[in-house]
Amino acid sequence: MTPLPPARPLVIGHRGASGYRPEHTASAYELAFALGADAVEPDVVLSLDGVPVVRHENEISGTTDVSTRGEFASRRTTKSVDGEALSGWFTEDFTWAELGTLKARERLPAIRPSSASFDDRFGILRLSDVLKIVDDCASEQGVARSAVVELKHATYFDSIGLPLGEIVAAELADAGWSERPEQLVVESFEKTVLAGLAAAGLPARYVFLLEASGAPFDEIARSGAKARDYAAFLTDDGLAALAAEVDGISLDTALIVPRDLTGAAHAPSDVVHRAHAAGLDVFTWTLRAENRFLPRNYRIGHDKAAHGQWEQYFRSVLESGVDGVFADQPDLAVAARSAVGGAA
Repeated sequence: MTPLPPARPLVIGHRGASGYRPEHTASAYELAFALGADAVEPDVVLSLDGVPVVRHENEISGTTDVSTRGEFASRRTTKSVDGEALSGWFTEDFTWAELGTLKARERLPAIRPSSASFDDRFGILRLSDVLKIVDDCASEQGVARSAVVELKHATYFDSIGLPLGEIVAAELADAGWSERPEQLVVESFEKTVLAGLAAAGLPARYVFLLEASGAPFDEIARSGAKARDYAAFLTDDGLAALAAEVDGISLDTALIVPRDLTGAAHAPSDVVHRAHAAGLDVFTWTLRAENRFLPRNYRIGHDKAAHGQWEQYFRSVLESGVDGVFADQPDLAVAARSAVGGAA
């Protein structure tokens, strides 16, 4: 496995600069790098013809104009994805040629009306498009930049005959990224797909994503009611076992700085220290400045869309010793990092 670069900690533009532009658009990714992000995170799902498409979910009614497109009205359906019934329009029911005609929309328009003002201006992207943006921005800035590629719903896509891991590995190889492990992180909430890519020899840093509750779907698909929950991976024994399989873990911020029953956050937990002791790097998601996302004791007023005491909260997360943070507003994460003595 390839070691991570020296701790900065890294600032990763979460779906680009998704606090300012509709997520996963060229504008969001380019802005993230302009605001100082070290890396960006494309979430990858698949089209009907096996093209790696960059969307947070394979159900796309909330982030595109698909629901307004009369020619696609008959594609609306209900499916079970990772055990959850979802209704809408799904990437795997469209060819890339069809998806490429859609326009992106802000996922949280009530919270981010400024971003929503950019609705329908930008098309959606393929993974290959994002990798090119990373390279172009790195060339313009004269500084190496990285991609943190998240594989979404791998077990589900495998079940419908679209092997997500294999398809993404081929795409990375075609783009020349399989020879750049120092710039490539591959992450997933499903450890099975990470293990498969590592066994196939894809040079990358592998990161296992963990929720604050629940269990990974690949575990549920394999073991049903006996599936290990996320908490089992965060015991000392669980962390030691993970260190033999992946390079790092990426945790919900609630696991780094826990919240009490009132929604207030106080002292960091010991999970970063224990993970480091096991030999794992630790990332966390997601730093967001709006009151809606902040712990209760870091909010200012009652407007959910207004920015609260984001710098104090961001600093409390950074001071836990994490190796990287995902941020919707990368410039604010960079500012907080500077305030705690990290790289500028």
